Amino acid sequence: MYEQIYKQQNELAKLIERYSGRDGTHKTAIPSLMFNRQSHITEPNYSIYNPSLYIVVQGVKEIFLAQERFRYSPTDYLIATVDLPATAQVIEASPTFPYLSLKLEFTPSQILEVLRDTEIRVNLKKDAKRAMFVSSVDSFMLKSVIRLARLLDSPKDIPVLAPLFTKEILYRVLQGPHGSRLGQIAIEGSYTYRITNVIEHIMHNYEQSFRIEKLSDIVNMGVSSLYRHFKEVTAMSPIQFQKKLRLQKARHLLLSESIDACNAAFRVGYESPSQFSREYSRLFGLPPKEDIKRLSNMTKG
Repeated sequence: MYEQIYKQQNELAKLIERYSGRDGTHKTAIPSLMFNRQSHITEPNYSIYNPSLYIVVQGVKEIFLAQERFRYSPTDYLIATVDLPATAQVIEASPTFPYLSLKLEFTPSQILEVLRDTEIRVNLKKDAKRAMFVSSVDSFMLKSVIRLARLLDSPKDIPVLAPLFTKEILYRVLQGPHGSRLGQIAIEGSYTYRITNVIEHIMHNYEQSFRIEKLSDIVNMGVSSLYRHFKEVTAMSPIQFQKKLRLQKARHLLLSESIDACNAAFRVGYESPSQFSREYSRLFGLPPKEDIKRLSNMTKG
């Protein structure tokens, strides 16, 4: 079994190298499939993890969700079931043995389609669980992923076969030990489904202040129940989630536009530039101006 997995990982590594060619994240002809290659250990990357499957075939990556650490390597796959502000870092990579991984995005409707076509059942009354998890990869999963990745060699087959192979991959995850976590994002009325709606509301209105009571009304949950399930799903309170989202958006603005920290703070919803600077420094390790200067110098280098 281990020999089979090793061969499958080698095949995936060759496919990723062929369609990457250089360091960075690379889109493929399959819209939901992306490859990542890094020949060096990376700086921490602050981003939003959207619902996706991640598989590493070489190297190791760590992700921090609030204070919780997820480490995954070629023996694992990682799933994010909702949008989550997280910090990721490649911790094992070299020019001779680069970090290689793939990302497959999915939607709740795709999960629902698999559930409708199988006998897999999801318990609506189960409490929500963490929306990020690591599980052991097996030969069946890798075989399904290889079938999808091989379509890049025959682009004319992608429109018909990519949805089928993606469905097979999701079926494998739903059959796994954490399948119910994935299934709950698609079942209307489940706690995770309702928390997903709260997350979507915050994502689209991150610059606006909110009251927890309003969020509770949106999804017809009690305040204490919403708070408890939101924290179970995201490892953060709604306010902490919004704060991380605001700071990540502000950093992106500072890097992509010629604005100062004060303007960035106001645009993402802060009323106090000094509070923004304190919280920015706490998350990214440096005040806004120094952080952006460091990042700009790294890019030039």
